Amino acid sequence: MSNVTTTPADDRVGTRSSFSTTLARPEVGALLAAIAVAVLFFAVAPAFRNVGNIGTILYGSSTIGIMAVVVALLMIGGEFDLSAGVAVTTSALMAAHTAWYFSLNVWVGIGAALVLSLAIGAFNGWLLHKTGLPSFLVTLGTFFVLQGANLAMTRLIAGGVSSNALNDLDGFDSAHAVFASSVTLGPVEVKIPVIYWIVMAVIAGALLLRTHYGNWIFAVGGDSAAARAVGVPVTATKVFLFMGVGFGAWVLGMHNLFEYNNVQSGQGVGYEFVYIIAAVIGGCTLTGGYGSVVGAAIGALIFGMTQLGITYAGWNVDWFKTFLGVMLIASVLVNMYVKRKAEGR
Repeated sequence: MSNVTTTPADDRVGTRSSFSTTLARPEVGALLAAIAVAVLFFAVAPAFRNVGNIGTILYGSSTIGIMAVVVALLMIGGEFDLSAGVAVTTSALMAAHTAWYFSLNVWVGIGAALVLSLAIGAFNGWLLHKTGLPSFLVTLGTFFVLQGANLAMTRLIAGGVSSNALNDLDGFDSAHAVFASSVTLGPVEVKIPVIYWIVMAVIAGALLLRTHYGNWIFAVGGDSAAARAVGVPVTATKVFLFMGVGFGAWVLGMHNLFEYNNVQSGQGVGYEFVYIIAAVIGGCTLTGGYGSVVGAAIGALIFGMTQLGITYAGWNVDWFKTFLGVMLIASVLVNMYVKRKAEGR
């Protein structure tokens, strides 16, 4: 008989089932919440069951989701941007005022708006680096600057609180086709922001999970000092993330401009919190270093379903923000639990 020596298992090493690994994904909680919300309104709101309303729900979600995706990347990188809401309006006004005041092709205004939006993002990132102030304070200052400039410049150029109509200017039709057109798939009308939202979520998700830059985002959000010590370009990474928010503001701003043909200078105030809520519902933590852009896109979908579902159900819409607050608190608690499970604690 041969003697077989068995090595005792190392209790420091354990394996996790694929089910546990899946549940530890930050976007899983948002997916389950989205299913629950859909089932709820499917049961109580007959209009919610109408296939034709899918396009309406997706459109409402996309106008939040475009920004939620880039805001989620920034939050994973450990920062906030409280100017994100008014930055959308600033971008739209820049395009409108430039094209109308100088009687230019609207594409010139669109290009100027892109440059300004990226510049605002770069400025936020640069000021954050130079001052060492929390991004909350830096972008709160930018929020007030942009809010005041939006109103003052619009009164100066347009003589009121909204931009002038652009539909008589060269290039309007092609710009409308790019930023505000729609396609019909059977009974469902899909507006182009829905496509931009999905494409941006896929690209941002691949960037975050499949590239070295994605590792840098997680690293600077988790511990900037440690990331810098191992050679991660912390400042450049955060500046790029703020510029990403600027790009999202440009995309959404151009849609708003060419969908409605003008922009109210006071629009956007308060939406910065909606974008953050969507990101948190989607699995992002407020401390950085953890989260999912796909989850943020699902969070925006929950927002869109809830906003329209309450209306379809005939409920009092005054409860909508109460629902969002409950969802935010619940999401933070769930995210904390999932994060602990993912870390094996």
